[in-house]
Amino acid sequence: MNPLKSTGAAIAVAVLLAAILSAALGHGFAELGLAVWIHIVAGVMWLGLLYYFNVVPAPAVAQPAAGGTSPGVVAMRWFRWAAVLTWFTGAWYLGRAGNFMSALTLGHLGREYYGLVIGIGAWLGTFMLFNVWVFIWPNQKKILGLVSVDAAERARAIRITALVSRINFILSLPLLLCMGGANHALPF
Repeated sequence: MNPLKSTGAAIAVAVLLAAILSAALGHGFAELGLAVWIHIVAGVMWLGLLYYFNVVPAPAVAQPAAGGTSPGVVAMRWFRWAAVLTWFTGAWYLGRAGNFMSALTLGHLGREYYGLVIGIGAWLGTFMLFNVWVFIWPNQKKILGLVSVDAAERARAIRITALVSRINFILSLPLLLCMGGANHALPF
């Protein structure tokens, strides 16, 4: 198992190293720590792919690889499931820490700073997750040829995917500001 030759092996080694470091630093894998850790890793994957799709022009992702699967299909699998994992681990953390309702109600309409700021971030993330599964993925299937459509419908799917992906790209910076700002008391 050479982690430099396999994505799965690289992920396994990265998890193992993070676990060793976490244990060495004395934080271990308490439930809330694990939720945050998974949330951050999944969020990096999700937003990293979002940034890649929006910043790097990559027409080659639609071309089938040697095995028949296009890099676009693989990237979209990671993209959409990282979005789900990010959202659920964020909700898990907020719930177990007793902050879910505060975030859901935006700090009870502004009375709690943490709830207001993390809530704005959570609502942005929820909207972005909705966009991934309701707009981006169904249209991406048409673009990648997983669903047969005519040229006009494919062009429409490209336009919708690009616009909604760009919306998520724009929302990602305020989302990150809220996620960091809530925990580090950044003034707004």
